[in-house]
Amino acid sequence: MRLTAPSFIVFLISLVLFVIAVLPLAGIAIPSIGVSTLWLLIAAYVVLAAGVLFKGI
Repeated sequence: MRLTAPSFIVFLISLVLFVIAVLPLAGIAIPSIGVSTLWLLIAAYVVLAAGVLFKGI
């Protein structure tokens, strides 16, 4: 299996999901997000992993 660097857009999407997930841990509550912090962290990792595993994403 050949791994590739994720595109800049995929990296930014993953980074935004990570930052949104970590904000409640820093004391900044975002009540409009009904998703658990754990699920946001998992989604950020899956997006980044998909960008690394699949070429062209």
